[in-house]
Amino acid sequence: MSQPPPDRSSAPPRARPDASMSLLTTVMEHSLDEGYAEASARRRADGTEGMPRTLKAKLGLAAGLVLAALVVTLGAAEAQVAAPVVAKEREELIDRVNAETSTADALEADVDGLRKDVGERQRKALQEHGGDQGGLVALLSGATPVEGPGIKLVVDDAEDTDQGGGGPRESTGFADTGRVRDRDMQRVVNGLWQSGAEAVAINGQRLTALSAIRAAGDAILVDNRPLVPPYTVLAVGDGKKLATAFQDSADGQYLQALHESFDIRTSISEQEKVRLPAAPSLIVRTAEPQAADTGSGAADTGKGTS
Repeated sequence: MSQPPPDRSSAPPRARPDASMSLLTTVMEHSLDEGYAEASARRRADGTEGMPRTLKAKLGLAAGLVLAALVVTLGAAEAQVAAPVVAKEREELIDRVNAETSTADALEADVDGLRKDVGERQRKALQEHGGDQGGLVALLSGATPVEGPGIKLVVDDAEDTDQGGGGPRESTGFADTGRVRDRDMQRVVNGLWQSGAEAVAINGQRLTALSAIRAAGDAILVDNRPLVPPYTVLAVGDGKKLATAFQDSADGQYLQALHESFDIRTSISEQEKVRLPAAPSLIVRTAEPQAADTGSGAADTGKGTS
């Protein structure tokens, strides 16, 4: 006897696509927890849901609202009272800053005037007591402005100052980058003097035998005056000979190595006439031979005193 075919209508229902996310489905379909729902139902049944119904509860709510309004009102009143005081103190502070700034500017102007007066007196002293070589002494000391043929040397930082690596400046004290350093300018100036320059100035700052080129962070100082790149060096002398001698010198080759290693930009050109100002401040010193002390038996070293 043959078996009847199975009833396909009684097949189990297909599973829901989101059956694996039953927790998320429950949270989305029943956002309110059952405990909160039961508590809300009890309050509705007891009549305690919504605004307070008893007189005591209403008075408490009213008192809370009045207290909150009082606190806000007092805060606004205090802020309104304190605002003029703060504004007045701010104005007084601004006035003090402006007054001190004006005083500092006046003192700086006085210092500049005194510095110029001292410089003029020192120049006159050099010219009066220099004898037949007064002009030469004034020239070498930077006491007078000069003009004549010479060269113009421009040294500037590389366009990309974050380069690194070995090179002529490799040391533990300086980072090897494409930025011009104070000792680079020292070598440039010394090379120009050695090549026959009669007078030298950097960015309009006249150099003397006592000038100092130092660094303050990344800035270069000449006689404590900060300079900014590009550094334009003007030197008085025979332009062609001076340029050739400098480029052939060790310092000129050092500058060329900086250009090749770090892309520091340099250019040198002959000038028919350059004008250099006088040094802004001079230090006049005289030296005399030291007398031999025969009584103490000390040897005469022949050194002078300044």
